Amino acid sequence: MTIYIMSLPMIITFAIYIVGMIAIGFFAFRATKNFGDYILGGRKIGSFVTALSAGASDMSGWLLMGLPGAVFLYGISQSWIAIGLTIGAYLNWLLIAGRLRVFTEVNHNSLTLPDYFSRRFNDSSSLLRLISAIIILVFFTIYCASGVVAGAKLFQSTFGLSYGWAMLAGAGATFAYTFIGGFLAVSWTDTVQASLMMFALILTPIMVMISCGSFDNSIESIHHLNPNYLNLFSGMDTIAIISLLGWGLGYFGQPHILARFMAADSHQVMKNARRISMTWMILCLMGAITVGFFGIAYFSNHPQVAYLINDGKQERIFIELSKLLFNPWIAGILLAAILAAVMSTLSCQLLVCSSAITEDLYRAFFRPKAKQKELVWVGRMMVLLVAVIAILLAINPNNSVLDLVSHAWAGFGAAFGPIIIFSVFWRRMTRNGALIGMLVGAFTVLLWIKFEWWNLYSLIPGFIFSSVAIIMISLLGKKPENDVLNHFDTANNLYHNK
Repeated sequence: MTIYIMSLPMIITFAIYIVGMIAIGFFAFRATKNFGDYILGGRKIGSFVTALSAGASDMSGWLLMGLPGAVFLYGISQSWIAIGLTIGAYLNWLLIAGRLRVFTEVNHNSLTLPDYFSRRFNDSSSLLRLISAIIILVFFTIYCASGVVAGAKLFQSTFGLSYGWAMLAGAGATFAYTFIGGFLAVSWTDTVQASLMMFALILTPIMVMISCGSFDNSIESIHHLNPNYLNLFSGMDTIAIISLLGWGLGYFGQPHILARFMAADSHQVMKNARRISMTWMILCLMGAITVGFFGIAYFSNHPQVAYLINDGKQERIFIELSKLLFNPWIAGILLAAILAAVMSTLSCQLLVCSSAITEDLYRAFFRPKAKQKELVWVGRMMVLLVAVIAILLAINPNNSVLDLVSHAWAGFGAAFGPIIIFSVFWRRMTRNGALIGMLVGAFTVLLWIKFEWWNLYSLIPGFIFSSVAIIMISLLGKKPENDVLNHFDTANNLYHNK
């Protein structure tokens, strides 16, 4: 009975939040006229929505579960990953965002990354499109599974549901508004969700610190428990630091983030969007780190509730602190922030998978003359299909959110990151260079994960080997055709002549 009484305000809060997100989906449904609207919002997204949507789609449940849990377990040394992500995100906004927006439009208004790769290198064989679509489906099903796991752990911890029912509850609402409203629904809900995440990650660590007495008291408690928790280099050798910083390389190849750049109203909005997005990101990362860090002090001072985050439950630290420190109504709002993080990322991943199947497989190989209405409904059916596969992959309750995210993040970063960078900067890059580089990056990550060589994060060797392969194969091959070079020059000139 106690669990039910304490959870009733949370249930109401969650219900209001979920109904609101689905309502946004219906508004977006009315604004979705064709397949371009469904998967890229008609390229009409302004700087504010572009910025917050890119941030929300990036961070996922990892921000409120994986990162605080890692800091709680190992101390401030886990902050290296946040440093790497901040640097990588900034460079992605600065170097890639505007250029990719222009290059995708010049190359026959490409709607997806596989479509862009195919048209950028004039690949008449469609092999680039096929391989990149398959890579998206392989790694995004893993990524989607991480979102389902995070949502399931939230519902399981909050309401005492079994893992199976919690998994279905967490994924159901996300599927609903993505299915209905497509990209516009995902972008508009991302904006609301990003705001909620920032509110939660600013308020919670402040309350944790106050409950411990003060900042000085918190630091003293942590130091007394284990001085290494305060050491940025504790347990960190050079390879470990490089591995954590290397997460930043992943930004250049994440389809769900790059899609936000492609959907922007124009490349001129990117400067303002970059400022908004980076401010949001830094505040949220600092909040997530301090939740885990000051959580060490809180649970050391309250050993009677330490069982809540012991025995592999460290990823629930934000959930448990919210329930312990706030009344149920406020806790419901804060916990909805985790649901927001999960839903924002999962929804855009479902949509990118759907667009890859619909645009780059169904339309490209089976129904090139399909009407817009048909494509929109095929896209919706593919959202359903990918959601079901992600749920099946997430069926093991012992899955770690951070592990699942790290594998998918590395796969995309190594397979697509170097291609994106070279495609907008290097005129001499060839189709074969792109194809081989993509395959080298993807397979390097898969092999590195399997054999765990040198304890180095798989993204780093994958990114390096892919880049080397692109350069070598491009230089050994024929110079790109004149049409390819002309499109590059046109896009480059448009970008610089702002």
